[in-house]
Amino acid sequence: METSKAENMTVRQIKQQAPQFAQTFGVPSFWLTDWLLYVIDKPSSFSITDESYQLTASEFERFNIGVAQMQQGMPLAYLTGRQEFWSLDFKVNAHTLIPRPDTEVLVEQTLSWIKANKSEFENSDQNKRLLDLGTGSGCIAISLAYELTNNKCYKQYSWQIVAVDLSSKALEVARHNAVANKINNIEFVQSSWYEQLSDDDNKFDVIVSNPPYIDETDKHLTSLQAEPISALTAPNQGLADIEHIVQQAPQYLQVRGLLAIEHGHDQGQSVHQLFIDNGFDKVQTVQDFGGNDRVTLGQLL
Repeated sequence: METSKAENMTVRQIKQQAPQFAQTFGVPSFWLTDWLLYVIDKPSSFSITDESYQLTASEFERFNIGVAQMQQGMPLAYLTGRQEFWSLDFKVNAHTLIPRPDTEVLVEQTLSWIKANKSEFENSDQNKRLLDLGTGSGCIAISLAYELTNNKCYKQYSWQIVAVDLSSKALEVARHNAVANKINNIEFVQSSWYEQLSDDDNKFDVIVSNPPYIDETDKHLTSLQAEPISALTAPNQGLADIEHIVQQAPQYLQVRGLLAIEHGHDQGQSVHQLFIDNGFDKVQTVQDFGGNDRVTLGQLL
């Protein structure tokens, strides 16, 4: 998208070129327009109301550098350093996965279960506890904490949340995001899944996770090369980490507590059976916004 007359390049011209560029390089068209707005530091309405705006030489140079990085596989979220999730703003970098809209299904289903199962908590005065395994940017734990703290449907209970990740760099990002979103009831723990957690009587009422679930030989990994591979893939056709989480969950989960896991579109049946084989009841698999199996959840018997 370069031109010899950078000083004459307008917002309108870039918008006109964006669809062709996006098609050529296999990226969403909005990446170009969103990156443009980020570079010139303008709101989304600006691209409609001020199409005649001419980029300065430095703005155009920065825009083109970003476009070149997109051509090489850099996602927009890593260029801007941020991604929206559950209407909250999250910092992201190369140490964290980029939050996807489909993961909001995991948050939504967890909140729906908590709301529908209030009777499970009514006989206890203790704080309720929730565990997020493999928290990454913290988007799941923080979104749940935000709702459980601010939504009147859940405010009759006090929730304590533990968010676990093996990567210290990811935990730095997650802690930043918690502060930025004014969340203060999350304890961040560096751990390989349950390893650093105690399996004493102070168990969790809810365990959620979006673990690595892509097969290590999946051909689509080439399009995800900018993101941390350890947060994407798992052995045993992508099921190894899910198996570990489900098999160990009964040691850390209250009886009648919820386990909810995000997984691949072709893993619903296998994960459903894993839940059944490890003592879970009322197991259901929920589809994402594209109609694909995405989240399986169940209660511990």
